[in-house]
Formats: sequence, C-alpha cells, structure tokens
Amino acid sequence: MMQKYRLFIVCWAVLVSPFVAAVSFAPSIDQSVWGVETSKFYCRLSQEIPTFGRGSFFHEAGELAVFELSSTQKGSYSGVVRLVAEASPWQPGVAPKLITQLSVPAQSVPDQVKPLTVSDKYAGEMLVSLYQGMSPTFTLSNWLGSGESARVSLLAANFQKSYSDYITCVDDLLPVNYRQIARTAVLYPPAQWRLSDASKERLDLIIQYVNTDAKVTKLYVDGHSDNAGRRLLNRDLSKQRAEDITRYLVANGISEDIITTRYHGERYPAVPNNSKTNRARNRRATIRLERE
Repeated sequence: MMQKYRLFIVCWAVLVSPFVAAVSFAPSIDQSVWGVETSKFYCRLSQEIPTFGRGSFFHEAGELAVFELSSTQKGSYSGVVRLVAEASPWQPGVAPKLITQLSVPAQSVPDQVKPLTVSDKYAGEMLVSLYQGMSPTFTLSNWLGSGESARVSLLAANFQKSYSDYITCVDDLLPVNYRQIARTAVLYPPAQWRLSDASKERLDLIIQYVNTDAKVTKLYVDGHSDNAGRRLLNRDLSKQRAEDITRYLVANGISEDIITTRYHGERYPAVPNNSKTNRARNRRATIRLERE
C-alpha cells in the first residue's frame, strides 16, 4: 500500500511540476485596464501585462482581427506555446479550454523584438472567452531561451466596456486599407474605354480611402492598350481610358491637384501580347497612390 502511495506522489509531482515552476505574468484586478485606440484605419484593444509587455487585439481596415503578444524583452518565446482559456479568480469550478497550440521558431535576428501573433480564428476565441469572464493564458515552454516555462495571462476585469468601444470602432473602419488599393488595375473589353459598374465600385473604394487619408499626396492614372489595331488609335484609346477615370475621380471629390494623368498606348504591356488572355490583361488603366 505504501509503495502504491509513493508511486502516486511521484506521478503527481511529474505532472504538476512544470506548472508549479513556471514564472507567471498577469495583471491584478486593480491593474486590469483595457485601452482602446480608434481610427478609420485600425482598431486596437489592449491590456498591459506588468513586467512582461502587452497583449493586443489588432483589427486593420480590410483585414480580419489578430492578437499580438508583445514582450519588452528580446527572445522571450520560442518553441511550443499553449494558449488556454482558464477560469478567472472569481470563477471557481469553471473548466479550462484549449484554444490552440503554436510552434514558434527562434527569431533569426536576435536583437529584434517581434510579437507572437495569433490568427483571426483563435483571436476570435480569445475575445469570446474574455467576454465570458475567462483568462486567455499563454504557456511559454522556452522562456528567454532558458528551457523553463512561463505563463502569461490576460484578465477579463473591466473588459466589456472597452470591448463595446472596440466593436464600435470596427464597425466604422474603412472597407479597405492602403496596401489593398495602392495599386489598382481597371480592365477593358476590346476598343472600349468607358467604365463598367464593377470598375466604378473599385474606384469608389479608392475615392473613399483617399478622401479619408490626408497622407495620400499623389495619385497617378495611366492608360494602356493591347497591340491590336493601329498604334495611333491605340494611343488615343489609352488616353480616353485614363481621362475617363480622372473625370470620375474628380467628380466624386478627389482634388485634381493631386492627380497626374498619363497615357501610353501599347508601349508598356503588362505581359507579352501573344495570346487572347494576355491582350485582355494589357487593355487596362492603372491607378497608383503615393503617401507622404
């Protein structure tokens, strides 16, 4: 009987010792403050984690939200990282729930402080668990490259009001971000230059963005054609395409002062004019934005 009892004690110690030994980082209830940064371009909901860093939900316009765990110390995490929704101190008896397990490679640039990023699917599960009062907790298996474990937790106290402000911000984001509309191509059927409804919808996104982002200082419109037909006619066709787009942009609020309109005919094909498919890609006008 005594031998079985000793075996039980050994097994229990093996199972719990990694967690007992782990260093823990978490705000206290008094320290649990959720901050919200808002704009038309992104929304951020974050909590400071004392002596460790910060956890942030980041939602950029035109993208899905992700979570970023940022440490003030270089090389804080690598190897296996477990993310579990655990019961908060005021939730006795609530079972923990595994959200995901990540494999984090060692950083190739040792002096770089790079956040651990959780994808949109699991970031959503983290938000749900916080709304339910639970604590998303990361267990780092190789804290500071030491081979030792560390636990980093978010606390749900004071979360719901800030979450409401964050959702209001998300609902008000622009439909696209700069990367998504900085380079745009409008394609045309043969010998056509007027904008289709689909092309106007794309231009409307550009107009909405440019009229919001004061950092956009230049907008270039370039008309092109394929090589079918006479060269001079192709040059005129590319001119009509570029000028029609410029007229549409100006009519919908873009300052003519920031627009440069150019036309090139068949001189600069995007791809060789050696097939029907390629020629369709070359019948185009491009819109390029530049920021200061």
